[in-house]
Amino acid sequence: MSQRFLSGMAVVALTMGLAACNGGSEGPVTTPPPEIDIGQSDDGGAEPSDGGGADGGSAEAAPDIPAPDPADYPGMDEETPEGAEQAFKYFWAVALWGHQTGESDDLATLGADECGSCGSMVEDIEDIKSSGSYWSSADLEDVSIEEDGSWEDYDSVVTYSFTIDEHVEPAADGGAATEVPKQGVTAVGALSWQDDSWLVVDLSVETSGISG
Repeated sequence: MSQRFLSGMAVVALTMGLAACNGGSEGPVTTPPPEIDIGQSDDGGAEPSDGGGADGGSAEAAPDIPAPDPADYPGMDEETPEGAEQAFKYFWAVALWGHQTGESDDLATLGADECGSCGSMVEDIEDIKSSGSYWSSADLEDVSIEEDGSWEDYDSVVTYSFTIDEHVEPAADGGAATEVPKQGVTAVGALSWQDDSWLVVDLSVETSGISG
């Protein structure tokens, strides 16, 4: 979930059916969704900074940010529509925290083995940790969430909209850090119930800038 992922990414849909998820179950998914390529660098028009900021976009140590608490996502360990929603919210909270701290182990447990996009996020966090430069602190705020029931290939499909505050991100090539404006994110996740927990099988993401 690097800066190129959030600010430079085009709209990607899991399938034509999921792109129009409105609570109906017509037109079930019959083919695996395409993977999201988050390895393509795109500055997305963000303005470079000098790497400053109170939380240190080019900090030598990760910001001291506590990990998301599973207790704040009640029911995420239950095989219910609400449980799928809470699990997907927790996935994104952990993903954001990982980019701020360089900790990838928790996120690695939340994606299924076949989730290429999840693996790419984990690798991105590992790269951040190796570089010693981390995202500055930024809050994630819920906008809306909706569970769309099971589909042919998935146990649950969840659409989650949220915002991520303005923050500073280090450049992947070691150049100047980038100030990333507040982003609106809509994520559609395909989830599977495996070994008494929800795992993300694949996902799609649409981002947009937020003025003000």
